[in-house]
Amino acid sequence: MTSFDVLISCDQEFMPTMGNPGDAGWDLRSTVDAEIEPGHRVLLPTGVSIALPSGYVGLVHPRSGLAAKNGVTVLNAPGTVDAGYRGEIAVTLINLGQETFKVSRGDRIAQIVFQKFEQANFVPVAELPGSMRGSAGFGSTGVK
Repeated sequence: MTSFDVLISCDQEFMPTMGNPGDAGWDLRSTVDAEIEPGHRVLLPTGVSIALPSGYVGLVHPRSGLAAKNGVTVLNAPGTVDAGYRGEIAVTLINLGQETFKVSRGDRIAQIVFQKFEQANFVPVAELPGSMRGSAGFGSTGVK
């Protein structure tokens, strides 16, 4: 396993934490109290600002327990934190459950996973090469 430095600006109270050694995701916490009514969304600040090295991205994912137990998830999952972004990371949660969901200051609301990526070069062509799949999509392989 390799590691790299992520420069971070936040109060110690909101420093991202890892549930277990070796986990991929770092938990992000809400800096505010909030209530999310069923069918509604809210943008929650985390108090965390980071600087990633070039070639890396931070991906903000839902926490599985919030989704499974409460129907609360990250609306634009995964949210993208580019290496050049220096503002505070905020998380848009949506309540797809039946009950009002309460968030308290310090609650873990999402997790951020860091990933190295390759830069793409687009090459214009008149026609794409063929493949077995072709243009089939959206359920073309069935469910069984």
